Amino acid sequence: MNKSLNREILRLSVPSILAGITVPLVGMVDTAVAGHLSGDTAAQIGAISVGSMVLSLLYWTFGFLRTGTGGLTAQAFGRGDFAECGRIFLRGTGLALLAAFFALALQWPFFKGVMLIPDATHGVRVLAERYFFIRIWAAPATMTLMTLRGWFVGMQNSVNPMWMDLIINAVNIGASILLAFGVGPWPGLGFAGIPLGTVIAQYCGLLYGLLVCRFKYGRSVFSLLQRSDFAGLLHDGSMGRFFRMNLDLLGRSFFFILIYIGFTMIAAGCGDVMLAASSILMQLLMFFSYFTDGFAYAGEALAGRFIGARDGAMLRQSVRYVFGWSMVLAVFFAVLYAVAGSPVIRLLTSDETVVQACRLFLPWLLLMPPLGCAAFTWDGIFLGATASRGLMTSMAGAAAAFFAVWYTGRWLLQPAGATAIHILFAAYFAHLAFRTLWLTLRYRKEVLGTVG
Repeated sequence: MNKSLNREILRLSVPSILAGITVPLVGMVDTAVAGHLSGDTAAQIGAISVGSMVLSLLYWTFGFLRTGTGGLTAQAFGRGDFAECGRIFLRGTGLALLAAFFALALQWPFFKGVMLIPDATHGVRVLAERYFFIRIWAAPATMTLMTLRGWFVGMQNSVNPMWMDLIINAVNIGASILLAFGVGPWPGLGFAGIPLGTVIAQYCGLLYGLLVCRFKYGRSVFSLLQRSDFAGLLHDGSMGRFFRMNLDLLGRSFFFILIYIGFTMIAAGCGDVMLAASSILMQLLMFFSYFTDGFAYAGEALAGRFIGARDGAMLRQSVRYVFGWSMVLAVFFAVLYAVAGSPVIRLLTSDETVVQACRLFLPWLLLMPPLGCAAFTWDGIFLGATASRGLMTSMAGAAAAFFAVWYTGRWLLQPAGATAIHILFAAYFAHLAFRTLWLTLRYRKEVLGTVG
């Protein structure tokens, strides 16, 4: 066994896992805060789900800012071309700021247009609108952070992005609780405090990330850049080429968004209680994915690095080892969900109606680790290889699988209430199974084929 490779995988993955633990905790805290505020609990939880869905639709469209940046940077790092690493950073941040400008300029028609789709109640719509129009002001920070995360992964650096995410998530949790419930004689802002806490946290994280770039990479990377590199962003077509290389990843984001929107919209049409229950279960489902993402990031960094260095033997070995670690994690979480699923739900809401609805769907939690593990790990490896076509086609097929299962189930069973949510979860797992199968079949050609 290659102990040094295992150590390298853990060096890259453990900080990402530690940071990833806090990401779903933020969502859980937001849900818990909404679940304990006075007023219509189900509507407030549902509004966070719908409002987050609208924002995710916006941000996931530009997900290539992270995914494309990481693979390209890792390959440049493997070649020892640190000036190119700096140029990739400039292209990514330039596109991020441009995207944020358009997001802010078009926020009103974008939100109103997207909200024509969901079949949500009036109470959910009103609160979701308030949530969105506060959180959208974090767009410049959020989109630049996408580039920073990808760039740090490509630079084989997992410690600084860990601290960046920990800062974001700690500030988010603290600020959301403080602003929502108040302190001392100040009563707080209520529901509006939840998204405002997120905005503050995003800018705190951005400040930290930029300081890391300045003091850690200022001499080794950015000092290598010439004035022509900055001017070239506007005149030599590099920005256009960077964007075109990521068109497949943009398509991947589109199909991923279709699945996420489909899930939320279908759940919203089943009533506020079913929407709240499915939102809580999805939070618990995604909790596993943030752990697996740690190994996916390690796979991305190592695959890109060894492809850049043209080292096929180490590429194959790193893929095997990353999968081994992620499968151990899958077994652990299957056991954890079986033991602690119900107690965690009660931490997220005190509404007994929502709790009882959630308990109907707990068995689905046991399927997430074995089905999701391979899909998420393959994503990281393909990103490191910049095998964007395989990722796009896998997600297109996954979207087709999701909607095929849902509409077939609806046609056969004419479901309502809990039955509809069961079919919805079956459709979600069908999309994971397709991603795993497709990327497994494409691995030899699209990843190993890059090193001959």
